[in-house]
Amino acid sequence: MTIKTDLSARFETLFANKPEIAVRAPGRVNLIGEHTDYNDGFVLPCAIDFAAHIVAAPNRLGKVRVFAADYGGQDEFDLAAPIGKSSKQWANYIRGVVWAMAEHGYTLPHGLDMAVGGNVPQGAGLSSSAALEVAVARTLQALSGWKLSETDLAKIAQYAENRFVGCQCGIMDQLVSARGQAGHAVLIDCRTLACEAVPMPDGLTVMIIHSHVKRGLVDSEYNTRRRQCEEAAAHFGVPALRDLDLAAFEAGKAGLDPTVARRARYIIEENARTLAAAAALRRNDTAALSRLMAESHAGMRDEFDITHPAVDTLVELVNDIVGTRGGVRMTGGGFGGCVVALVPHDMVEAVRNHLAAHYQAETGLKEEIFVCRAQDGVSIRRL
Repeated sequence: MTIKTDLSARFETLFANKPEIAVRAPGRVNLIGEHTDYNDGFVLPCAIDFAAHIVAAPNRLGKVRVFAADYGGQDEFDLAAPIGKSSKQWANYIRGVVWAMAEHGYTLPHGLDMAVGGNVPQGAGLSSSAALEVAVARTLQALSGWKLSETDLAKIAQYAENRFVGCQCGIMDQLVSARGQAGHAVLIDCRTLACEAVPMPDGLTVMIIHSHVKRGLVDSEYNTRRRQCEEAAAHFGVPALRDLDLAAFEAGKAGLDPTVARRARYIIEENARTLAAAAALRRNDTAALSRLMAESHAGMRDEFDITHPAVDTLVELVNDIVGTRGGVRMTGGGFGGCVVALVPHDMVEAVRNHLAAHYQAETGLKEEIFVCRAQDGVSIRRL
C-alpha cells in the first residue's frame, strides 16, 4: 500500500469525507555549498525521492483538523482565533504555515481537513520539516485558489519556520523542495533566489550516509559561525562574504581575528567551489567534481571546524572505493549528521560492503544508507 493510499483511507475514516487533493513535497540533500546560504552565497542541492505527503479537503467547520500518520496524533485549531503554538512539535510546522499565510494576506476562506505522512528520515539532515512546510503551503494554495509561485511558497514556508517554529534556517531547504527538478541539481543564488537546474550525470547515484553521531552542538555553534561571518563582512565593509573574492580577502585581512579569518576564507572558497561544481556537472566532469567535494570537506574540517571524527571516517571510507570516479563530503550544518556521495552505479554495493566492514569497527557507530535520485519539487494531484 502506498503512503497516499494509506493516508486517503485514514482520512475517510477520521473525517467521514473523501480527500480532494494529494500533495507531495520532497526532502533534499545539499551536494556542495555549506553555510554559504546565510552569507548570500550559492548552494547546489537536489530534491530526493523521500517526501512529505498530504491528502486534504475543505470543511465547513471553520477549523483546521490534522491527522499525522507518522505520530499517530491529531491536532485541531480554530481559524477564528489567533493561532498559538501546540505542545506537539510536529503540529507547529503545520500551524506555522497557516499562520504565515495569514501574515502575508492569505487567510483561509474555509476550514480544512488533512492527513499527513511521509518517508523523509527525521533527524538525518534531509529537511523533513521543510518538506512538510512546503507541502502544507501548496495544499493551502490549491484549496484556496491563491496565485502563488513555487518561490512564494518557499518564502512563506521559511517565514513560518523562522517566526513561528523559531528556527533561523536559510531559504535553501524550502526552495529546493518547491523547485526541484528530476535528474537535476538546483544551483540557488541565496541573495536573489534565482534557481538554475543543472543536469546530474546519468552514471552517478546519490548516496546519503547517516553517521548516527548525536549532534549536541549544532544550534550554539551554528549561531557562533553566523556571528563570525558577519564580523568578517563588517571588517571588509561588504554586505556579506559573498561579495569578496580570495584576492580581496588576502589584501584586507590584516587586523582580523585569526579564527574569524579562517571562517571567512572557507566561505569565500566554498562559494567559488559551488559555482565550479555546477560547471563540472554541466560538462559531466566527475574528476573535477570529486576534487571540489574533497576540498569542501577539508575546508569544513580544517577552517570552519564543523565536522566530526566519525564523519571524517565515513568520508575516508567512501573515498577508498570511489576515488576520482565519484565525490564525497559532509553535508548539513555539521557536528554529526550525514555525508553525501556521488557514486558510480557499479560501485554502490562495494561502498555498502566497505562501510559495513569498517565504519562500526572504527567508530562504534552503525551507518544508515539512503540511495536516492534527484526528483521534482512539490507536486499536486486532484483525486
